[in-house]
Amino acid sequence: MGEQKTPAAEEELVPIKEQVYKDPRPIEQLQKYYDWPLTHKPGPIYDVVRLLLSTLVWVPYRARSVNSRRVPTSGPVIFAPNHFSNIDHFFVGAFTRRKLQFMAKSQLYHGWMSWVYKTGGVFPVRRGVRDEQAFQVVDSILSRGGCICMYCEGGRSRTGKMADKPKPGIGRVALQSGAVVVPVAIYGSQKVRNWKKLQAPKVRVSFGEPLRYEIVTDPTREQQQAAADEIFVEIKKLYAELEARASG
Repeated sequence: MGEQKTPAAEEELVPIKEQVYKDPRPIEQLQKYYDWPLTHKPGPIYDVVRLLLSTLVWVPYRARSVNSRRVPTSGPVIFAPNHFSNIDHFFVGAFTRRKLQFMAKSQLYHGWMSWVYKTGGVFPVRRGVRDEQAFQVVDSILSRGGCICMYCEGGRSRTGKMADKPKPGIGRVALQSGAVVVPVAIYGSQKVRNWKKLQAPKVRVSFGEPLRYEIVTDPTREQQQAAADEIFVEIKKLYAELEARASG
């Protein structure tokens, strides 16, 4: 019998470093990074970074997509992928011409990279608090017909496996905006953190059928969670299909 392949999530992973969960800085130091995307689309730096990072995605990680044609070519879209690595948004963005904007933990906003994030369409989210300003930015982007990449699980998986339950935030955004939600499964990116071992896993990205929700202006917590759960079920289905292909 041939040797059975080991699923990516079961292979040894380099641990993620412990992180400071809350940003101690006052909101005033971050305000300009919230304000910018309210009135600005991603600038030319987005295209430069996308070109550079897409080369990384396509060459060492040999990333390939499944059903990327399902992505709407116009109108507001919420891309909803699982989250294993700190470059998952590039794995998603490499296979669509739509410009993705996404949240990044506020602790990343230091030095010259803050300018790159701001002009590239990235905006901060303060972890450990109910960050209403981040949701305001999301609403603004979607109301202009833009695209958001939002991770159902919140932060990266430390185990290399998908979470048991999603956060309700994506359900809130889907219900309040009425934007199309595209579930996305990313398989193999948990081993991106092993780059120091010179390991570059094959990564596969699968795009699901778009989901649409009737607008609910003020959804309850239960409604938010129910929508998030439904989206997450679709992501898990897509992921299981990719996992079966990799193990077959």
